Amino acid sequence: MSEAPNLTDPFDQDGDHLKEECGVFGILGDPDAAVHTALGLHALQHRGQEAAGIVSYDGRQFNSHRGMGHVSENFKDDAVMNRLTGDLAVGHTRYATTGGTILRNVQPLFAEFDFGGFAIAHNGNLTNALTIRKELQKRGCLFQSTSDTEVVTHLIAISDENTFEERLIDALRQIEGAYSFVCMTNTTLIGARDPLGVRPLVLGKLDKSYILCSETCALDIIGAEFVRNVDPGEVIIITHNEIRSLKPFPKQHPRFCIFEYIYFARPDSISEGHSVYEVRKQIGAQLAKESPCDVDVVVPVPDSGVPAALGFAAASGIPFEYGIIRNHYVGRTFIQPTDKTRHLGVKRKHNPNKEVLAGKRVVLVDDSIVRGTTSIKIVDMVRQAGATEVHLRISSPPTAHPCFFGIDTPDYDNLLAAQHDLASMAKLLGVDSLAFISIDGLYRAVGEARRSSEHPQYCDACFTGDYPLPLTDKNAAIQPKQLSLLSEERQPA
Repeated sequence: MSEAPNLTDPFDQDGDHLKEECGVFGILGDPDAAVHTALGLHALQHRGQEAAGIVSYDGRQFNSHRGMGHVSENFKDDAVMNRLTGDLAVGHTRYATTGGTILRNVQPLFAEFDFGGFAIAHNGNLTNALTIRKELQKRGCLFQSTSDTEVVTHLIAISDENTFEERLIDALRQIEGAYSFVCMTNTTLIGARDPLGVRPLVLGKLDKSYILCSETCALDIIGAEFVRNVDPGEVIIITHNEIRSLKPFPKQHPRFCIFEYIYFARPDSISEGHSVYEVRKQIGAQLAKESPCDVDVVVPVPDSGVPAALGFAAASGIPFEYGIIRNHYVGRTFIQPTDKTRHLGVKRKHNPNKEVLAGKRVVLVDDSIVRGTTSIKIVDMVRQAGATEVHLRISSPPTAHPCFFGIDTPDYDNLLAAQHDLASMAKLLGVDSLAFISIDGLYRAVGEARRSSEHPQYCDACFTGDYPLPLTDKNAAIQPKQLSLLSEERQPA
């Protein structure tokens, strides 16, 4: 979803950390559909903290509420929830990226067709959306947002196919990229996943109602049961009377985003059959085997480094300690920085636990390094707390290539691993040693023997440069704006 609002954290001067993806949720057949959707979005808040929206249908009309900010800020009032009536609802929680802070970009997007209303929520990024958009504008289509998702509604509108299902599939066959869509009409809940399954989507059930959502943690919060993953390239059609599965695309070798296991998914989710928490611990254990470190304590960079650090500590036999404490209660509205306080940005989020660090040889475990600016500050903070040695271990391979499938990475010139070798990175970061998990080690940690160069099991393009999908807009010199990989507002642990 390109051109999402850009609400800049005043203390995030470096833009150096991962930003989550969007979260989608839909439910059909429950009289409290909007309430369940709001709860589901709460569980998916880690996938986007900039805006949230819900569209419901009550048998007579569509009802909508969309707003900037967290789910709790938008759906806390009874007056809002009482308007979102009906047993069918779709919701979306959104990340920040380049673009104006404008409500018209907040999803679900809604359109009126000849067959009735249609709402759509999208997780992912379409790599030919801007090319299609220009063609549609030449045909007279008027766009109401700057979101790549809107091209889908226009493709449905101009399709020559007869039924809604045929028109939707016609639209899906024209788009490229990574996507999981949750959509609704007056009578139907629809889920669609890209043919490579890069973005996640699961099917759940609560009593007699069915649910489509990004992660299983959104099912847990409402007491729903997990039914199965939506298959890559599958379109699921759910009505009050039946659930149907369509497979309109030729079967391809799946390429699920491996960063879901490293960082994006919530650790209590089950993703593609794997416990995210256990995979992250396995990644840490594999990292300890590949790059052992003679230190006194293993310290995670919270919160996302915690599971990998636990695995590293268990495999190495070195004590795990919370040497850095994260403040979870400081948000964007905390205080506007002055020139004198701007340098305190890292300590606003993280503070050293001096009793753990002083006089100790420390290994820090983090999930990734993008530009390295925040890592430099954290390493310096740990040294200032009295650590005698600081080593850094990263639970992903070096991020050396931009992503075009829903994560907004810097260009090559601003990716630390694209510009420096390991030794120069270690010197720049100020650490005694630096190591990343190997790509084969990462694959082993998620249950594969090793990475297959002929048929890789995951999308790992940000590490390898092996892009599994066409980059039409990029090749046409049209740069799509995507989800930000560069914010300090990281929520999952």
